[in-house]
Amino acid sequence: MPSPDFATPGSAAPDPAAIARDLWWAGVRAVDGHASVTRALNDHAIPRPDRILAVGKAAVPMCRAAVDRFGHDIPALAITKTGHAAPDGTDPFEVIEAAHPVPDASSLHAGARLLAAVEAMGPRDHLLLLVSGGASSLAEVPVAGVSLGDIGALNREILAAGLNIAEMNARRRRVSRIKGGGLLAAFGGASVTVLAISDVAGDALGTIGSGIGAAPATHGFAFTAHIVASNAIARQAAASAAAARGLAVLTNAETLYHDVGVDAATVGRVLRATPPGVHIWGGEPTVILPPDPGTGGRNQALALEIAREIRGCDRIAVLVAGTDGSDGPTTAAGGLVDGGTWQDAGAGALCRADSGSFLRARGALFTTGPTGTNVMDLIIAVSA
Repeated sequence: MPSPDFATPGSAAPDPAAIARDLWWAGVRAVDGHASVTRALNDHAIPRPDRILAVGKAAVPMCRAAVDRFGHDIPALAITKTGHAAPDGTDPFEVIEAAHPVPDASSLHAGARLLAAVEAMGPRDHLLLLVSGGASSLAEVPVAGVSLGDIGALNREILAAGLNIAEMNARRRRVSRIKGGGLLAAFGGASVTVLAISDVAGDALGTIGSGIGAAPATHGFAFTAHIVASNAIARQAAASAAAARGLAVLTNAETLYHDVGVDAATVGRVLRATPPGVHIWGGEPTVILPPDPGTGGRNQALALEIAREIRGCDRIAVLVAGTDGSDGPTTAAGGLVDGGTWQDAGAGALCRADSGSFLRARGALFTTGPTGTNVMDLIIAVSA
C-alpha cells in the first residue's frame, strides 16, 4: 500500500527530493555535537572536570554542552575548522580555528596550545577531552625533523590517493607527537574521560582524529571513553523519521567504503529495481584525484556517478552529503540528484574531478553550512 507521503489516486504527487532532505536532516540532528554530549553526560556518571578540551569539526557544540553542564568557570578550549565557531564570537570559552583538510600554520599553533594545556594539568586533575572528526588536520605537533611543508605534502598525497580513513590516519600518526596516544602521554593527572563522535568505520577511538583521544600504551591515570555519536545513530534516526511518515525503509546499511564508481554502481543497481520506499546508506567512499583536480569532493563525485546510474528513472531522488556540512575543499556538503540530472558532459567532469562545477550548473549542489557534527557521509535515496 502506498504510504501517506507517496501518491495515491487523486492526491498531489510527492516530492522525493524534499523527503530526502527532511530525512537527511533528521539523521544529522540526532548526532548534533551538543545533543550527543548532553545525552552522554546524562547517561554516564562523569565527574566534574578541571579542564575541558575539544578538538574536531564538532568541537564548539561539544564544548558548549560540557560547559553548560559543569559551569563556565572551568578552563575550556575548542579547536575547530575555520568557519565552524559561533559567528558572533559569544561562546564562553576560547576557540581556535584551524585548517582542514590540509594543515597549515594555524594547525601547528592549535596543536601546541592543545599539548601545553594537557602538560599543565596537575597530579589530581580530571581532563574531559571531546573529540570529533577533522582533528587530524586541525591540531598538529610534528615529530622532530618533520616540517609543516612535509605534513602538508603528506596530507595532499593521501587525500588524492584513494585511501580510506584508517589508512590515511595510520600514515598521519607516524609523523605526529600528539596522535596515536601521544597527546595523553603528556598527561600527568589523575583521570581522563573522552567523549567522541565517530567518523570512522567500526567507531575505533584509535582511528578517530588519528587517535588524538586514545590512551598511550602505558599510563598512570584512570581512563574512560565513550562513543557518543556515530553513523549508525544518524541512519537509525533517518529510518525512524521515514517510518513515522509511513514510508517503507528498504535499506539501512553502512557499506559505502569503496571507490565512488564502485559504490555508485551498487546504489544504482538497487535503485533501478526498487519499489517505492527509502534507502539509507552510510560510510565514506574513496576517490582518486588527477594531478590537477577541479572543484568537488567525494560526495559530489558519488552524487554525479549515481546520477549517471539512475538517468531516466522518474520519481527517484538521491541525496549524498557529508554530515559535517562540507565535502573536500568546498563549501558544499554534497549533491542532490535525480533521474534528470545527468548529461553527457558529466563524464568529462568526473574525469577532471570537477563534479562540483557540473552539479552547480545543474542546480544539484547541496549546501548546509557547518552542522555541528561529523559522522562520515549519509546517503538518502527516495523512490516514489
